[in-house]
Amino acid sequence: MHPALSVIFLTTLIGAAQGLFLALFAAELSIPGTAIAADSQRFLVNGSVVALLLSALGLIASFFHLGHPERAWRSAAMWRTSWLSREVIALPIFMFGLFLYGGLHAMGWGHTRWVGALTAISCIALFVCTGMIYASIRFLREWASPLTLVNYLLLGCASGLALATLVASVSGMDGLIRPFALTAVALTAGGAITRIASLVRNAHLKPKSTLQSAIGIKHPHIVQKAQGFMGGSFNTREFFHGRTPQVLSAVKWSFLVLAFPVPIALLALGLGQPSTAVFFLAFVVQYLGLLAERWFFFAQANHPQNLYYQNIS
Repeated sequence: MHPALSVIFLTTLIGAAQGLFLALFAAELSIPGTAIAADSQRFLVNGSVVALLLSALGLIASFFHLGHPERAWRSAAMWRTSWLSREVIALPIFMFGLFLYGGLHAMGWGHTRWVGALTAISCIALFVCTGMIYASIRFLREWASPLTLVNYLLLGCASGLALATLVASVSGMDGLIRPFALTAVALTAGGAITRIASLVRNAHLKPKSTLQSAIGIKHPHIVQKAQGFMGGSFNTREFFHGRTPQVLSAVKWSFLVLAFPVPIALLALGLGQPSTAVFFLAFVVQYLGLLAERWFFFAQANHPQNLYYQNIS
């Protein structure tokens, strides 16, 4: 498939925002009683603003994927059957919950835990909707696996916890840095395991269709000489990435290094001697790795039509 940058930025940005919010809400639940100190209140407000900003940037990025942005509202019409429509509904609900959650803390009002709980539910629902958009497409076998949903959840939470560690460091919440960083390390390690599992699974997939079965000819040697037209088409642009195997391999190894071992090492280094700069670098490096990971996720999916359209003489 052709990796669309708009969708890559959408999924990675909102994933980090979702993971950050879950970290914020978990931190609030760990505070005994209902009264929250001013420094904790400030941290929760700062984190909510960052999460809301990332979600807004992801939403803006999604509009670049639309042929007619003015008709974006129609994308929610098929919510009964479409996971994409459900995501379109879940994202604004999550953002509204974030706005209320941060606003209530900013004004020092109560009921933040109830709002946080409802926002957490919408957050998990958004993870499910985003992952199921791809996991539910059965003919794209690289995506049609429970690992797709698990990876979206773990990688989003991992980047969100790395960001939460940074926000805690900037906000002077030293007591939260260690639990956030350790959780980020655990989630990153878990994400590495499940992502590598999906790579191993996909490497052993065998195509169900061949050129012989597609055109009904059983001859063992079929060579395609041309596509039948001179220029490109929607099929050649949207369903094949056009990159060489060497590029795919380079991207794969890039994200395997940048998204997993490097951030773990940086977070461990930051725990040894707490440093905002190190935590910032850990988040940035991991996010760059996740951009590469998401590009590879889309590029690796092999649409059945590529049996015909990716071969050009």
